[in-house]
Amino acid sequence: MKENHLKLNLAKSELLVIPACPSINHNLTVQLGSLTLMPTSTARNLGVILDDCLTFTDHISATARSCRFILYNIKKIRPYITKQATQILVQALVISKLDYCNSLLSGLPASSIKPLEMIQKAAARLVFNQSKRTHVTPLFISLHWFPVAARIKFKALMLTYKTFSGTAPSYLNSLLKAYVPSRNLRSISDQRLAVPTQRGARSLSRTFTLTVPQWWNALPISIRTAESLTIFKKQLKTHLFHEHLTNS
Repeated sequence: MKENHLKLNLAKSELLVIPACPSINHNLTVQLGSLTLMPTSTARNLGVILDDCLTFTDHISATARSCRFILYNIKKIRPYITKQATQILVQALVISKLDYCNSLLSGLPASSIKPLEMIQKAAARLVFNQSKRTHVTPLFISLHWFPVAARIKFKALMLTYKTFSGTAPSYLNSLLKAYVPSRNLRSISDQRLAVPTQRGARSLSRTFTLTVPQWWNALPISIRTAESLTIFKKQLKTHLFHEHLTNS
């Protein structure tokens, strides 16, 4: 931390132990100066609440609660502002919160991210000043919004393409491995990813390393082998638009 010009705040330091790691002693304590850290079930890092089972339940609940409060305040002034102004407010204050670090939610079941989906639906209805029973798919199409699940997939796949092109953070290189066939096959040029064998706790089977290669390999080859990030982004948006909106 000193090398990166960071200062440790002892009052806000937390020790999170993942039970799925058998090599860790769950009764351990860490001494930092005059402070003794005890294991905790949740810890906050860069605004994300991590839990010891990697379910992100607390983080999703906190995000939904914050967004709900913002929507409540926007609803108060909705009669006095235009649709365009409402959309700008919602995208800046609510949708940005739903998108923040959402790639960490890759692989979570639909039931886990449902609170975030409910927030997004309420936001779309607020923009168009519609009732809570209005079907949201036409609203999403009009706003050019992907559903939450598609937004998570989009962010993760963008990071994957950047990893292939060498523009992603270096630590992602160790999480994603290119597929190398045992013999010389035509698929060697398809830019596929190796899907690791699922082992260990169920929470670990939902990690970025295991989920994203499956999403990546399911993309059409024309998208995976796009010549530039701009082309990939455009084709991926079109693909997810048809997959999550026009086919629903």
